[in-house]
Amino acid sequence: MDKTKMPSSGDMHDYISLAPYFWPDPSKPDGIPYMRKDGRHNPEADDETASDHKRMSQMGGAVETLALAYYFTKEDKYAEGAVNFVRVWFLNAETKMNPNLTYAQAIMGKNDGRGEGILEGRCLGDVIDAMSLLGRSRAWTEADQKAFKAWMSAYYDWMLKSPNGKDERAAKNNHGSWYDVQAVQIALCLGKKDEAKRMLESAWRDRILEQIKSDGSMPLELARTKSFDYCSMNLDALTTLANLGEHVGVDLWKKNLKEGKCLRKAIDFMVPYIDKPAKKWTYEQIKDANFVDKLHILRLASLAYDTPIYENILSKYEERTTARLQFLFMK
Repeated sequence: MDKTKMPSSGDMHDYISLAPYFWPDPSKPDGIPYMRKDGRHNPEADDETASDHKRMSQMGGAVETLALAYYFTKEDKYAEGAVNFVRVWFLNAETKMNPNLTYAQAIMGKNDGRGEGILEGRCLGDVIDAMSLLGRSRAWTEADQKAFKAWMSAYYDWMLKSPNGKDERAAKNNHGSWYDVQAVQIALCLGKKDEAKRMLESAWRDRILEQIKSDGSMPLELARTKSFDYCSMNLDALTTLANLGEHVGVDLWKKNLKEGKCLRKAIDFMVPYIDKPAKKWTYEQIKDANFVDKLHILRLASLAYDTPIYENILSKYEERTTARLQFLFMK
């Protein structure tokens, strides 16, 4: 509610953000419509005073941190902190976000929002997981939980039925993968296990088989100007889906393992480039490549395949000692 930009709906409760890779067109007097420069962030999109993107991402991280602190210490002050964030964003009538991302990643002069903006809702899964850690806290009441699930139910319905949601679900690259992650996480939160299972079974066909070649490469991600980042990002989504599959009996980790195209092939494709010393990345990457914030992929692979290869690579990163994977995915 504190942002300076007004969504085209005229409702400040609507989430709004700008497409990060679109810039003013210098050939036009007013710069509109904006033009695409893949991988190059327009500072306008990162202005946290103007729009909601950074604030929602920061909220998700804060809720997860506070919930973990409560889980390990049982000190109510941490649960209260997490609950305060959630009430502001999802429950309080004066401040809550409307349950949609209709106006996310708008392109000036072209649209008021687009399906790609649903990617910015990735932190919602972190919030869902975090609140599940507060089950015994007095700070999180039954009424809070009921209202929170009602918000998530409305957002889930919007994801499935809105034009933006349908566009993002049809995406063939990391956008489609992260759409599935969000939808499955929310379906599980709402107790819709059958729907979550169907989506995970479809993810095998529509994400893993479609996106990964027999050598483990992901061509649509390799075509980007930050190809290392996008391969890592998509692998993050696919391993998250595989981890979620364990809740409903869908094994994406080992499906087709012996035949060829499979999730492990994609992980192993990246291994030479994330090992230390790392093999030189030969695809386009217009900024320094960094795998540090994706180290949890190695831990998940280590747990799934019960082999020392991935944990051995992880051990070479000093950052692992303070990474959240040590709390979230214990070896």
